[in-house]
Amino acid sequence: MRTRDESKEQAIREKAIDIVIKNGLDGLSMQKLAKAAGVSPATIYIYFKDREDFLVRISTDISSRLLEASLKNFDPEMSFEEGLRIQWKNRAAFFREYPKDMQFIEQIRYSPLYEKVMPMLTKGFSEVMGAFVHNAIRRKELKKLPFEVYWSVAFAPLYQLIKFHAQGKSYASEKFEINDKVMMQTLELVVKALRP
Repeated sequence: MRTRDESKEQAIREKAIDIVIKNGLDGLSMQKLAKAAGVSPATIYIYFKDREDFLVRISTDISSRLLEASLKNFDPEMSFEEGLRIQWKNRAAFFREYPKDMQFIEQIRYSPLYEKVMPMLTKGFSEVMGAFVHNAIRRKELKKLPFEVYWSVAFAPLYQLIKFHAQGKSYASEKFEINDKVMMQTLELVVKALRP
């Protein structure tokens, strides 16, 4: 049995992310990946059972790191505004540090594979965020809303700013770079919209 080489495994992951970003999920074959990573297709199967296992494991790893990063210095007992501010800053920092990972996850998010990734991620995160939201509602800092409405208002504006940042421009300007001032200005409007 051949032994695992962590640097080879990392190289395979990085090349897969590059290929998916450039060509989409349909553009990733194990043969193309092996050639790009400078390994034989058999080497990939030392680390991963098949293409689906490979994509699910990479997606789970990236998503787990994002969720862990988003909870840094976060406490569900915080005020709603402070907790959301920390979430926004943590998520924006992760997107800035790992832009390729986030582009890869965007490809996965709109594929059937995401259904296999999501249940593994929501366990602990749902409990923490659920407590945070319920505490904010109890303290009358947040309207009681269906989850989808809350999530859309609370996080979609941040993700749109991040998309403009990733593109380097917005619809209105030639150049755009996310910064704390713009992010906090947007967050202020979000918090205002979600207050009872």
